[in-house]
Amino acid sequence: MNRPVIAVVDHGAGNLVSIGRALERTGAEVRIATSGGDLHSSDGIVLPGVGATATVMDGIRTGGFETALQEWTRPLLGICVGMQVLFETSDEDDAQCLGLLAGSNQRLVDAPTLPHIGWNEIDTVADPLFDGLGDRPEVYFVHSYAPVPVSEDVVIARSSHGASFVAAVRRGNVAGTQFHPERSGGTGLTILGNFVVSTVGART
Repeated sequence: MNRPVIAVVDHGAGNLVSIGRALERTGAEVRIATSGGDLHSSDGIVLPGVGATATVMDGIRTGGFETALQEWTRPLLGICVGMQVLFETSDEDDAQCLGLLAGSNQRLVDAPTLPHIGWNEIDTVADPLFDGLGDRPEVYFVHSYAPVPVSEDVVIARSSHGASFVAAVRRGNVAGTQFHPERSGGTGLTILGNFVVSTVGART
């Protein structure tokens, strides 16, 4: 059987090497997409991001990814800032984002330190992304902002750093993690593997 093809979006502000290696360990064929046109032949997309939402969105628009991502119907996983730009806006820099999910990104409230860096447990709901994981798995975060969705229905995981914040979301084929699965050891590989499994047959 052919390996699922996962496109990793290169918008100039993402950790492509570690994400690509982690996806390959799950059995995926990884292709680095440098333009929107590179996405069409893939089974799924991983949208990474580090830094600020405005910088990531600038790279998405410059690379011609914006419309392709907004029209995408197969599985899509946003990671860290790549998850934040799935929403409509960001308070970080008044950025206008992709608008695939309703809500905005807001600075963590009551946080003892910022950025929030390190391992935290997450409280999850039943979702294919977390298949095979036990209760309250630990994952690795690096962030100062997190999305605040309009509807709690899209929230599939929460964590806390002074106060509760959204750690993962899903609406249909669009999913996102505020944490970095590629830096979260075996737990992260399981999550990425579950995403790759969800892409099997996506083009049929």
